[in-house]
Amino acid sequence: MTPKDQNGLFLTFEGIDGSGKSTQCKRLAEALHARGLDTVLTREPGGSAGAEEIRSLVLEGDPDRWSAETELLLFTAARRDHLERLIAPSVADGKVVICDRYADSTRMYQGLSRGDLRATVDQLHALMIGREPDLTILLDMDPAIGLSRAKGRKGHEERFEDMGLELQQKMRAGFLALAEEFSDRFVVINGDQPPENVAQAVLAATLKALAQIDP
Repeated sequence: MTPKDQNGLFLTFEGIDGSGKSTQCKRLAEALHARGLDTVLTREPGGSAGAEEIRSLVLEGDPDRWSAETELLLFTAARRDHLERLIAPSVADGKVVICDRYADSTRMYQGLSRGDLRATVDQLHALMIGREPDLTILLDMDPAIGLSRAKGRKGHEERFEDMGLELQQKMRAGFLALAEEFSDRFVVINGDQPPENVAQAVLAATLKALAQIDP
């Protein structure tokens, strides 16, 4: 199957901080490219010029910099720009778009873990975004290990990591609940395995989804 004889695929990775999403996104993009598939690797927040500017606003600074409501508006604005300028056009061109986080992260961080805003998240998503992924891969792992990995990066985008282990525990439970709610598009993979094993499972799930697309 090549890009010219199949429709595009919109695939997202989700999971708690430090679960290996960025690493597995890159591995999958390389594996698909080696098979002749045209892939686009992107991330959220970010992925377009405007969305990248918003990224610095929401991921840097004090944990209490923004209220959950303000964060939700910022993330939605970034996602809309990302969808318009990169995701939708790329999928329409028959490409496989691999995105590190998407709306499910907003359902968790702003909709559940920082307040009871899930209904508002879903309303905004329906109004301004209106698109779910074709496939979502959830990398599930122990929150303590994930947080240790995330803090070990020692980067400057640690605002959410600084909220502590309790948030990560809520996030894990919330993501697993989302996987049940949207079971038609979620695949849960054990992120505590060696990276090579995770990559094999991710590739298998992706190839299965691609095989189900009508040419």
